[in-house]
Amino acid sequence: MATTDPGASSPAVPAGRAAGGRRRARAPRRFSAGQLLLTVLLIGFAALFLYPLVWLVAASLKPAGQVFDNALIPRTWRFDNYVDVWRELPLLHWVGNSVCIALLAAALVAVSSSIVAFGFAYFRFPGRGVLFGLVLATMMLPASVTMIPTYLIWKLTGLLGTWVPLFGANLFGSAFYIFLQRQFYLGLPRELFEAARIDGSSYWQMFWRIAMPLSLPSFVIVFLFEFQASWNNFQGALIYLNAGSVEGFTAPLGVAYSMTKYSPTAGGHADYQYVMVAALLVTLPMLVLFSFGQRYFIEGVATQGRQG
Repeated sequence: MATTDPGASSPAVPAGRAAGGRRRARAPRRFSAGQLLLTVLLIGFAALFLYPLVWLVAASLKPAGQVFDNALIPRTWRFDNYVDVWRELPLLHWVGNSVCIALLAAALVAVSSSIVAFGFAYFRFPGRGVLFGLVLATMMLPASVTMIPTYLIWKLTGLLGTWVPLFGANLFGSAFYIFLQRQFYLGLPRELFEAARIDGSSYWQMFWRIAMPLSLPSFVIVFLFEFQASWNNFQGALIYLNAGSVEGFTAPLGVAYSMTKYSPTAGGHADYQYVMVAALLVTLPMLVLFSFGQRYFIEGVATQGRQG
């Protein structure tokens, strides 16, 4: 039986370990030419995309005669523009109308698309693939093809001139959002739903108590997409709203109206600084919304590629 000699020297310990676990000094990171070029390109594209926003902010702080001088730093600062715009334009009414319509449209399409997507993901029935293919085929139709038939439908219902045409169709879901959420539901373990069925849960209970909480990122991303689309829906408001007063306009329609109001050809005084202020204030809610929902937005986009 072999014995250990206490006096024998221990094996050599690497210098890094003998130093009591001290970390080795890291060599300074060196950027390759490709990484440097990529960094420069990213900074350049970031500046390119930020330029319109910076220009808009600068134009909103200028007097009427300097709005279009393309200077990013105003020669004359007019902070009063942000006070006078509320007197010149019914901006608060426009923003309020857009918020209500966008919230209704986003909430309705998110819930309805989730229900349809859960049905396609969970239930196994003959012809499911064909039916889902027909749903996706509706995405191939250009909006200009369905514009006139949709207008005639709302005309027959007597709802022209109201908010309903701007969000009513969302009660039936959206093919694009159904596809996104179905892909998310297919990534959920089916055993969860089978266990819930054994415990006596109904299909509605499985949807509201299991599928919806687990699919919150996809729900939020659909809500954000539709809120943004409804907020910027100028064409729909122009066709269906036909408000009797300027206060009934939505934000995009109101900004377009203000361009006409201050146009010299229409008898205006070319006070385009108010148009710039209105355009900036209409843009800010989207920036705030995506800032608060960024975590869900990224998580939702990253998980949409799951396949069942």
